[in-house]
Amino acid sequence: MQFFPPAADWELAEVNIARLLAPMTDPKTQPFVDALDRINGIAERMDGFLWRHVDTGTSTFCDDPLMIYNASVWCDLPSLERFVWGTVHARFVDRRAEWFGVLESVQFAMWWVPPRTRVTFKEAKSRLAHLGEHGPSEYAFGWPSFPSSEKPDTQTDPAP
Repeated sequence: MQFFPPAADWELAEVNIARLLAPMTDPKTQPFVDALDRINGIAERMDGFLWRHVDTGTSTFCDDPLMIYNASVWCDLPSLERFVWGTVHARFVDRRAEWFGVLESVQFAMWWVPPRTRVTFKEAKSRLAHLGEHGPSEYAFGWPSFPSSEKPDTQTDPAP
C-alpha cells in the first residue's frame, strides 16, 4: 500500500538508525567515517533536500554509544530516492555490512510532515517503533510501500 501526502505541500521525513560494529574511532569504521562529510554534503546539495539532523556531539539517540542516527526531510519521495539510490550514497548502502550489525528492530522509516517540520529524536523513535509493531501505515512506512521505487526490497534499508 502506498501512502500519499495529505496535502500537496507536505514533505517527506525519514529516519534511519544503525549499530556500528566498532566505535567511530576504530580503523574498521574509518572508510565510513571518512565519507560522512562528503555524503552529507551531497545530500545537502540535492534538489529536494530541505533539512537534516546535524549531530553536535551532545545528543544521543539511545544509551548505546555504537548506535548512530540520521534524520532528514525532503520535498518528496523522488528527491530522497535520487539521493539514496542515484549517488555515491548507494555504494555505502551496499557496503553497510562492513560497518553495521543487524538490528532486530526496524532501522528505517518515512512519513509525511507539514512544511518546515524538523524531526525530533522522540518522534523518530516513535515512528520506528510504530512501524516495527504495526507495519506500514500513514504514521510510518518504508521502501516496500512504494513498489516502483528504485531500492532494495527490504524494510531495514538503508543504513546511514
